[in-house]
Amino acid sequence: MGWRGGFLATIFALVLYPGSAVADEPVRLLQFSDLDGWAEDDHAAALSTFLSTCRDIDGEDWAPICAMAETSSDARTFFELLFRPVLIGGDTPALFTGYFEPELEGSIRRTARYRYPVYRMPPEVTGQWLSREEIEESGVLEGRGLEIAWVDDPVELFFLQIQGSGRIRMSDGRVIRVGYGGRNGHEYRSIGRELVRRGIYEAHQVSAQVIQNWVRRNPAAGRELMHHNPSYVFFREVEIEDPSLGPLGALNRSITPLRTIAVDPRYTPLGAPVWIEKDGEGPMRRLMIAQDTGGAIRGAQRADIFFGFGDQAGEAAGTIRDPGRMIVLLPIEEAHRRVPDA
Repeated sequence: MGWRGGFLATIFALVLYPGSAVADEPVRLLQFSDLDGWAEDDHAAALSTFLSTCRDIDGEDWAPICAMAETSSDARTFFELLFRPVLIGGDTPALFTGYFEPELEGSIRRTARYRYPVYRMPPEVTGQWLSREEIEESGVLEGRGLEIAWVDDPVELFFLQIQGSGRIRMSDGRVIRVGYGGRNGHEYRSIGRELVRRGIYEAHQVSAQVIQNWVRRNPAAGRELMHHNPSYVFFREVEIEDPSLGPLGALNRSITPLRTIAVDPRYTPLGAPVWIEKDGEGPMRRLMIAQDTGGAIRGAQRADIFFGFGDQAGEAAGTIRDPGRMIVLLPIEEAHRRVPDA
């Protein structure tokens, strides 16, 4: 994780939210009583996730808070005493999407079934290199020993690159994890947005599953569509010490299903608690931790919710594109620096 040049649900998030440059965003201090559903959340679960990356947060205000977090016996009181809720972005509606860690079928050797390579980054790649189409059509990476594994589905491999990390269940029974190892320097382009531009779907119809199904039904056009995204991601093998743990996020720590979100770090400090009020189907009121980033995660009111790994998580993540709002919990001193007149 960490780079995640769009990640699965953000393929169509870009259709609705192409992103914006950093600007002066309105900032407002709230009270915990303003947070819808705050009292009903499992604050202990949020605190456990917060502790996994607390020591990695930049800023002098965080060190004493982390020390207190390690000895806290009342999670809700801990957050209410040491933080203040800060709404960044005013009344601009949030956009929530979801992402997950895919699991592919693969082999250590190329076979008739497993014939699509998962590549390490070649040493000559610096800056902007060959595009996705040029890499795949030229065979420039073939026969160089750069293959980590071979998988059986080019569409799932494409989406693995968008997610930035995943698991590969090998034919010999092993499971390996691959993480982001670099890219070719080209900007990510949303193929979901391209399907809408071509008039194939309306924006509200586009989801990860819809895109995958269309590409599989139209293999030649689907290959051309995937080439519309010139960005190409290389991987590295990541040791799995505990298969139950999530992939590494932007802070190089394992992330937690339904407690980790990816954010825009220009507005939300990595490692900070964030209260989300996601509306739409399956509304969610929950204290999350900002432990990841993404190429399509742009703006103060923008978050990607991590749903876990495997097909079930993928189905849940691939349908999320909901409005709402997100409120960052900041240490008291930092909150008042952000909102000096409060």
